Amino acid sequence: MPASNTEGVKAANPVHSQATSTPTESSPYNYTTEGKATILTPKKDEVFYNPIQQFNRDISTLSIIAYDQLRAEQNELKNKSKNKKRKLLGLTILEALSASGLRSCRYGLEIPNVYKIVANDLSPDAVASINRNIEHNQLIGKVVANQDDAIKFMASTTNKFNIVDLDPYGTASPFLDSAIQCIEEDGMLLVTCTDAAVLAGSGYPEKCFALYGGNNFGNSYINSETNHEVGIRLMLQSVAATAAKYKKSIEPMLSLSIDYYFRVWVKVKTSPIRVKNLASETMLTFGCNGCGHKIAQPLGIRNDNKYVYPKLVGQVSSHCQFCGSTFNVAGPMFVGPLHNQKFINKILQLNENCDKQTYKTSERIKGMLTLTQSELDSVPFFYNLNHLSSMFKSPPISIDEYSKAVGNMGYKLSLTHAKKNCIKSDIPWEKNLEIIRQWTIKQNKAYVEEMKSKFESEGSLNEKITEKLTKLEQDITYSPNLNEKSVGAQILNYLKKQELATDVAVDFDTSNEESDKISKLRKVKMVRYQENPTKNWGPMARPK
Repeated sequence: MPASNTEGVKAANPVHSQATSTPTESSPYNYTTEGKATILTPKKDEVFYNPIQQFNRDISTLSIIAYDQLRAEQNELKNKSKNKKRKLLGLTILEALSASGLRSCRYGLEIPNVYKIVANDLSPDAVASINRNIEHNQLIGKVVANQDDAIKFMASTTNKFNIVDLDPYGTASPFLDSAIQCIEEDGMLLVTCTDAAVLAGSGYPEKCFALYGGNNFGNSYINSETNHEVGIRLMLQSVAATAAKYKKSIEPMLSLSIDYYFRVWVKVKTSPIRVKNLASETMLTFGCNGCGHKIAQPLGIRNDNKYVYPKLVGQVSSHCQFCGSTFNVAGPMFVGPLHNQKFINKILQLNENCDKQTYKTSERIKGMLTLTQSELDSVPFFYNLNHLSSMFKSPPISIDEYSKAVGNMGYKLSLTHAKKNCIKSDIPWEKNLEIIRQWTIKQNKAYVEEMKSKFESEGSLNEKITEKLTKLEQDITYSPNLNEKSVGAQILNYLKKQELATDVAVDFDTSNEESDKISKLRKVKMVRYQENPTKNWGPMARPK
């Protein structure tokens, strides 16, 4: 794109869309209003507008406003400390793969401090649509359409952008290198990857490694939902490794698993010193295919300002110490925090005060970010409580009783925005398994009491129940569905050998600070998941 397209053009005054008219029957366009923008979409081509992505556009708009406000606060602090009056320029934004230009039009209408937005697309039809919508929303001068290959444009432009937004069909991997090159110092990169089947699925290990330089845990039942966090960490690792080539480091501001895609917000800053931390912020993880035990293997070690080669962690062997199952190896992946609390707080504040007619997914933004804000960011990977109970063939443990047990043992835990009934905790895995073992014992004891009461009232029990009661008297952890070689049986044998039952007291009934925190959060009415707006909704087809 020629420099004259972005240089020397004054920013237009903020305007509100006046385009609320209804198209005539003879018009070749549908009028679609989202946020403050109204766009004209060709009736013959429905690919131009995907309603399910409104959540993405709503939260992205608020996040850029939050970024700009935090940027202004930081600038004010610098001015006070240095007794200067450095004025920040308006934001420059690049939407590299713009399609209809809806996102860019919304940015232009809804973000207060915007100087220039470049809406780029390779398709001539898309660029024609962008220009049509720029004019229709009275954004000429503020939003500029550009026709070019996104990779070529980002790598060759002499202009730098405060915000670079990548929202492609499928993977964003091919665009990362050039995006890093065109981002302004301390700018923010917004990246969407819609290839969740590759990042978090189990059918494409070769493709996942080729695109992101690593793999998830694969197709084991116990790790299937954990793969969604691995997908986010693989994305961040890919961005971090790309940035490091240019002596730049990243700071994840927000990382979300949303519907059928992943979205990350990352600040990028030139920092050769921080780049040296890349190895120590990268890990492989050994994931047990039976019980879900994880062992992290850092790929670098930092001792003060010294960087040394990593050593193999001591507890790694070919089979899990708890259940005897094999390990899958996931990564390399990013091991650091996924979110910035100050950034999330700012978005939540903006969301609380926003126009709910403009931001129609405001309730979902509140729900998602409230849970994200509460996540244990120092602990990688969440796990499904039902998966844990199923190993012992015991009734599912409730989040309430589990959180009381963990909290009473002195450990922390949190919910996660990504999946229902999933938990993050810093509890050692051995003690986690003991909680489920004692939960199984508690349920078996309740069953024995129930059957004894039934016998007293009815005078007899059928043969199957009598046999089970006899076996429970011999072994209170007994389950008729567990065979000797099953994962649950192997864990029970391990725990008996360790005699943990005499050392670990598990209290499922007494409330504590951790359980109260979880209970309070669960009582708040929150929308986390998008209701289906249309039949067969999801990622739309790539425009032809």
